Amino acid sequence: MVAAAGKPPGGAGGGVNALCLALVGGPLLASIPADGFTLAWTHSVEHTEWREEWRIDGGRLHLTAARVKGGGAGVEPPPESRLEGGWVVWRPHLPPQERVVLAASSYTQEHRLCIDDACRPLRAWLGSGGEGPIELRACS
Repeated sequence: MVAAAGKPPGGAGGGVNALCLALVGGPLLASIPADGFTLAWTHSVEHTEWREEWRIDGGRLHLTAARVKGGGAGVEPPPESRLEGGWVVWRPHLPPQERVVLAASSYTQEHRLCIDDACRPLRAWLGSGGEGPIELRACS
């Protein structure tokens, strides 16, 4: 379910978490009710799959886990990582973020956004598209 652009779900004090998507410096394009989401992409050089698990809490985005399928140049998991089902998994040490900006490049595949069991290319979640980097943030 995607709420109308410019109208985050829940309203003031509604207690509903949602992920807002916008072009950087542009208007809100979509707001998706969710407590968390997964970002997935393919590494541009090694062609390995990466996934990040994010939680929405307190008006911020919290990175709770990262995983990569394989290794190679630019794919250096930290020493505390572990192997789970063919994935190298770890908990990144990143403070809560106000926003995450994802660049658009014609040289790489588009990021995929998964909410609950629905995974789609990032731009497929937008009510109306646009070109350029996309900003993800907690709706307020």
